[in-house]
Amino acid sequence: MTSITPAFQMTETTHMGKVALKVANLEKMRDFYVDTIGLSILEQTENTIALGTQAHVLLELQKITHPLPLTRKTGLFHVAFLLPSRKDLGNSLLHYIETKAPLDGASDHGYSEALYLTDPEGNGIEVYRDKPRTEWDIRADGEIVGITIEMDAQGVVDAADRQRSQFPEGTTIGHVHLKVADLQKTEDFYTQVLGLNLTSNFGAQAKFFAAGDYHHHLGSNIWLGQHTPPMEENDLGLAYYSFVVLDEAALSELKAHLTSLSVSFKTEAAQTISLYDPNGILIKIVAEK
Repeated sequence: MTSITPAFQMTETTHMGKVALKVANLEKMRDFYVDTIGLSILEQTENTIALGTQAHVLLELQKITHPLPLTRKTGLFHVAFLLPSRKDLGNSLLHYIETKAPLDGASDHGYSEALYLTDPEGNGIEVYRDKPRTEWDIRADGEIVGITIEMDAQGVVDAADRQRSQFPEGTTIGHVHLKVADLQKTEDFYTQVLGLNLTSNFGAQAKFFAAGDYHHHLGSNIWLGQHTPPMEENDLGLAYYSFVVLDEAALSELKAHLTSLSVSFKTEAAQTISLYDPNGILIKIVAEK
């Protein structure tokens, strides 16, 4: 893999924040993410529900009126919930089997073990655990090579303690995988504008990016084809996703970098900015403190 280290880089403490979804049936989606997937309700209004683990919001559901029919557009391929341990993944797998959840598959990616599902409105979901870093295939040039083979489902089940009710504290959004329109423009934006590292390159089909030395915080693919049109305001699916930077100093550094490139962004609050990637996908950058 050949890549150029960007002049500006996100710090290795940068991590994913939350994902917001535009939904048609708020109650049905809430029940699915709570009863089937394993999130907890943290806050609820007539049109918005915040879900997560105890005090950490991971997913926000936003009810929209007059949603457009589902079509092939850019947006969310899947949101990936990272569990703290293999035991937790085993507990989730047993729960999904027992509740006849819509499991689409299970894979070993070399650096992780993952379960795949689809929610009632067609959004992809990954629930996974990372393997110890010593088991990752990290090349001399920094590439972190992933594979896709059958997961050792019995080993995952054997690791369970069968004490699961909801996702445990420590669960995070590990990464977000996007459907994009142009891979090269996507790479240029996420490396040169946002300062992520290209960690794995599948050439003409998919690219993966991360802050620091994680295997990926962001995936992108053009499996729907090149030049997929962007989402519109009333499309169901991804409203936005967020990155969290360490503090206001890190956010100020990013703002100065964006300004130097004449990249448009909006300051939403003292500790939050928002901007769009080349695929029309809204990103929010939030300072942790």
